[in-house]
Order: sequence, then C-alpha cells, then structure tokens
Amino acid sequence: MPELEPEVVERSAGKVALAVYQAYADHNRSAIEPLIADDFRFTSPLDNGLDRATYFERCWPNNENMAEFDLLRVVENGPEVVVTYEARTVDGRRFRNTEVLTVRDGQLTRAEVYFGWSIPHLVAEGSFIDRES
Repeated sequence: MPELEPEVVERSAGKVALAVYQAYADHNRSAIEPLIADDFRFTSPLDNGLDRATYFERCWPNNENMAEFDLLRVVENGPEVVVTYEARTVDGRRFRNTEVLTVRDGQLTRAEVYFGWSIPHLVAEGSFIDRES
C-alpha cells in the first residue's frame, strides 16, 4: 500500500480512506484516531452501528492480527468510498472484504463492512454450496 504524507490526507474521501487503511496496517492508533469522527458508526454482519468508543474497544485490537492489505478497488463517489481488499493475517490466512466508507470534513463517519470469502475460495470454481443439505 502506498504511504501517504500527512499533508496528502487533505480531505478527499479516497485519501482519508487510504490513510485509515495505512494506519490499520501500521498498527498505529495515534494515526487513526484523528481520522475517526466523534459520531462514527461501524456496521458489519457481526456489529450493528457501534459507536466510536465501542469500535476502538471491540474492533481496533484486531489490527494486531493483520499483516497487510492489498487494495483491489477504491471507488470514490463524493463522500463515500467503496474499497475491496484482500487481507493477510499474521498467521498467513487470506480473505477478501468490501467496505463502504463515508467521510465528512476529513473524518470517517461510517463504515459498513461486507465479509467476503477465504482465499483460496472454499468452493470449487463453477460450483456452489448446497444450502439445503
């Protein structure tokens, strides 16, 4: 992931998003804290609208398990950014997620995380899991 100079985090939603991922990959809480708004909300399949304090208590510690992010897609649309990434954990596990991030005044106000799949995919190409079995 390309490193960003502090001045580059000027305030486009895409640049704020990149700075957030960089801080996460660097395990740098002091870098991410000013990028997270006081009214921040975090939602995933396991979390529903967590506030900033609960996010840092429940989710931030997971950064220690992450080794790297490979950003595959960064699509900026005004205040929103859609990011798809492949991540690698410190134990070598790989997975893909997509996140929709909302930025206001240079800070992340909302993160919606959509869990993806393991890499390699657990299902053979051209196949599927029969949910009725």
